[in-house]
Amino acid sequence: MQKHWEIKSPDPQLIANFSKVLKVDPIISAILINRHIDNLIEAENFLNGGLKNLHDPFLLKDINKAINRIKKAAQDKEKVIVFGDYDADGVTSSMLLYKLLTGMGIIVISHIPHRVRDGYGLNEDIGHFAKKEKVRLIIAVDCGITAKEEVDKINQLGIEVIIIDHHEPEEGRTPNALAVIDPKQNDCHYPFRELSSVGLVAKIIEAINGSIEDEVLNIAAIGTIADVVPLTGENRILVKNGLKNINDTKNNGIAAILDVSRIRGKKISPYHVGFIIAPRLNAAGRMDSAHKALDLLLSDNYDKAFMLAEELEHDNQNRQKLQKEIEKEALNIVEQTVNFKDQKIIVISKEGWHKGVLGIVASRITDRFYRPTIVISVEDGIGVASARSIDGFHLHQALCQCEKYLEGFGGHEGAAGLTIKEENIDSFRDLINEIANKSLELKKLVPTVIVDCEVPLSKIDLNLANKLEELEPFGEGNPLPIFYTRNLTVKGRALTMGKDTLKFWVTDGKNTISAVGFGMASFLPLVADKSKVDIAYNITIDDWNKSPVAQLKLKDIKASE
Repeated sequence: MQKHWEIKSPDPQLIANFSKVLKVDPIISAILINRHIDNLIEAENFLNGGLKNLHDPFLLKDINKAINRIKKAAQDKEKVIVFGDYDADGVTSSMLLYKLLTGMGIIVISHIPHRVRDGYGLNEDIGHFAKKEKVRLIIAVDCGITAKEEVDKINQLGIEVIIIDHHEPEEGRTPNALAVIDPKQNDCHYPFRELSSVGLVAKIIEAINGSIEDEVLNIAAIGTIADVVPLTGENRILVKNGLKNINDTKNNGIAAILDVSRIRGKKISPYHVGFIIAPRLNAAGRMDSAHKALDLLLSDNYDKAFMLAEELEHDNQNRQKLQKEIEKEALNIVEQTVNFKDQKIIVISKEGWHKGVLGIVASRITDRFYRPTIVISVEDGIGVASARSIDGFHLHQALCQCEKYLEGFGGHEGAAGLTIKEENIDSFRDLINEIANKSLELKKLVPTVIVDCEVPLSKIDLNLANKLEELEPFGEGNPLPIFYTRNLTVKGRALTMGKDTLKFWVTDGKNTISAVGFGMASFLPLVADKSKVDIAYNITIDDWNKSPVAQLKLKDIKASE
């Protein structure tokens, strides 16, 4: 699919000022400005910020109420239920809360709902269970911010609720809980809004203990990356410090995952967390119960942790197999039923699809066709769906306009979930496409490559590649920088290798460098010997069986004009 290149043009004066004061290459300055960093203090914190730059946790609304209630539970030797979500952020949050509370002498009952049987979030049943167990406090983590009715019913049973969540409140209103810790509340003035739930738990630990220890940072880094929140501000500090010593972690569960997945000893990056560690933690909740992942992280015995990590490895393999099967079926339905001329939003459904992989399948279809996608699994006349969007289409706002056809929904701009009666699917498909036809321009249906700046080939060397590594960790909100160079000449014959990899050399007449494009073998006709090309790329380091050299990792290729 042809891509549009959006080339940033940061202020030259600001670039010069950053470079002079911070003593950094102008390319680094341009990247910082493109990450919406427009003053020297922010730039300095981005480059060199450490734990000392974390904000005061007591700036979080209701944190004093929450801490005082937790301390009362410890003093009275209460039992407390920690109710977490079934994804990696929820599991890591639940684990840190369990360790904190039990360390204070509180008896903790951990509960994570079953994705298929229980669905998402707080429910009245947990209130009745708490009353039966003589529990007077429930702490909901990574969920609860929209559970107004559920919290009211739990309160009526004489049970108090603390909510720790990072999702958007509905219409700005929050449940009537004892304490709500969520920086996205309208009346919370915490300086950084983008903490994940595990980051919020880390802040509570910091408030109670006075610091955040390495083991907490390790767990917080994993949950933060897994939840795909922006790796800026405090998230960047937590991840940067949490990953740097993760190979030496004291947590048996993390150590076991590193060993089972054979990445122990490597420099662990957000890539390893996002594509290796997090999928294994998430696999438990996708395929069965997330308690297995929680048990892994809480294990005080390495051998037991290793056995659980192997089970998660098996669960993840089953998830991959199931996902591929459903993805194949879904793609067939798309190709046979979707009229791309009239339908900007892909809405497909089938009886019996496993609910645990709908989100991944929706993401794959969105990536394939670059259109917002809603994948619905129907059972007994009720559809449960996951939805993923593209830049330029706000999913949650669109779903609000389709409310009359929905039984329930929630989410944000880029991702959402919903329930719908089977009989309403066709009407829903028509309405959301009607909304998209009015608001989603055709040009938005073309994937965009965001280019940081133009770089001459003569500038690219190992020194620049090493300087770029200082901007790590890369991820959501701080993407790996993309550059472009025009009017280069392909030198020699391009090669295609396993998994559709394309490799060739480019030169500007004086300097020559290798370029590799994963999954880009289809561009082979464009890169014949002596062809003139413009390329968009990341600058990486190639050290495979040789001394390290700079290499271009291709994002797109165009014939030079």
